[in-house]
Amino acid sequence: MTSFKSRMFNFFIRNGHIFQGKFRKEIFDFNTSIPEFRVRCEKGAQRMKTPKEITVKEETIHGIYAEWLVPPAADAEKIIMYVHGGGYVSGSCNDHRGIVSKFAMFTGFTNLLYEYRLAPESPFPAALQDSITVYQWLLSSGYKNENIVFAGESAGGGLCLATLLALKERNVPLPTAAVAISPWTDLTCSSDSYRTKNKVSPAPLNSWTVFSKYYAGGHKADFPLISPLFGDLKGLPPILINAGVDDELFEDGEKFYLKTKEAGVDATFMPGKGMIHCYPLLAPMFREATEAMGEIVRFVNISLRSGNNETEL
Repeated sequence: MTSFKSRMFNFFIRNGHIFQGKFRKEIFDFNTSIPEFRVRCEKGAQRMKTPKEITVKEETIHGIYAEWLVPPAADAEKIIMYVHGGGYVSGSCNDHRGIVSKFAMFTGFTNLLYEYRLAPESPFPAALQDSITVYQWLLSSGYKNENIVFAGESAGGGLCLATLLALKERNVPLPTAAVAISPWTDLTCSSDSYRTKNKVSPAPLNSWTVFSKYYAGGHKADFPLISPLFGDLKGLPPILINAGVDDELFEDGEKFYLKTKEAGVDATFMPGKGMIHCYPLLAPMFREATEAMGEIVRFVNISLRSGNNETEL
């Protein structure tokens, strides 16, 4: 049975529109202002403070702004390349710094957070190209692929999986593992959960369809480097996938996991019963988020072959 705290948090998050004086959930269409949506995301992120123990170091990687988020006593040779979410239309270091800094504290590893180009101004393949650029820069800077883990949430989770496929195509050494939290793996939005769960999720109605059109641009949404669910998954490194059962993207994560098993990939799937989008990132607010984050932390430490004493959850 889900905890009272999780039900309380999920209720408030799902019904945020009511607490803003709106009786109906927002409906997205192609008249919805993406710049205004980005501003709202930035404002919402102000509630998530960066832990004082984190050192933030700015970096520019071939024109891409990035930040090193360094927890105390982090191993300088081992890092997490973190891919932020935001439906491919929003997201920045500023609005993800707090979330990813907590992730860095939990894991005990430095996270590299970067700002890939966003749709609709820069549709596919811009975000993918930027992700490849950042990873190859890490390799050329002396970081070994076995000392790098990819991690990302939502669209960022899907992008880190698509980046794995692109690197494999290019015969670039792959990172040692990947963590995908509520990953968006199917931009055709064909799963039943898009219709059955959008009404009870925090996301505005029809937002995924709008975001998909903007990101895919003139390409078909089932192209594997846009929707990694349709790719050849053989040869990918170990992957941990977490997805809330009450999320539109639940089936995206579940179906991707099932395909990884068919392809012989060492993959783990963590379904969160009664949980919403990206709920592990709410740790330590309630038990289920804390337990899920604990599993992610253990996976990262095993993948990086570390005896790291990560921050207690």
